[in-house]
Formats: sequence, C-alpha cells, structure tokens
Amino acid sequence: EVNELADILKEEYGIEPAAAAVAVAGPAGGGDAGAAEEQTEFDVILKAPGGSKLAVVKLVKELTGLGLKEAKGIVDSAPAPVKEGVSKDEAEGLKKSLEEAGAEVELK
Repeated sequence: EVNELADILKEEYGIEPAAAAVAVAGPAGGGDAGAAEEQTEFDVILKAPGGSKLAVVKLVKELTGLGLKEAKGIVDSAPAPVKEGVSKDEAEGLKKSLEEAGAEVELK
C-alpha cells in the first residue's frame, strides 16, 4: 500500500518518494495532513527585477492582469509576490517567463 501511495504522490502531485515517506508518517502524528496540499500551491516571488526593469514591469502587467501602475509597484517593491496560490505548472511557467525577461524569481 505504501508503494502505491508513493507512486500516486509522485505521478499526480510531483512529490518524490523520500518526501512521500514523510507524508505517510505524517497522518499518524496528526499534524502533517495538510502538508501534502501545500505542495500543490506555490507563490511566485519577484526577488529582483534585473537589468531590464521595463520589460519585467510589462511582463508582470501582462501575467497578472494588473494595471501598469500596480505592476510597476510590484517590481519596485521587490522582493514581492507576483502571484500567490497557483499550481506548480503555472508557477514554473511564470518563473520561466520572468527569468527570460531578466528578473530573479523564487517559488515558495
């Protein structure tokens, strides 16, 4: 049963088997049941705009749907969250786009 659970966690949620062993042991303790859910939501944090600040502002505006002033505010106040509570795939896509524009990005 543990191997099946490890396979499901790896395939569906992208959690490696070593992390799955901790997740399997977690519910017995009663406190880690929500830890597996936290793995599915990520925050995209802009750490620094990099050299091409204007391109990053435009990209943040496009990706978030915010106005130009709000997007500039996020970039100026780096480190700041660009998007919060997004899926792993969306977070990685945002990170890749922002890094291509020259920004320094972190996923949490």
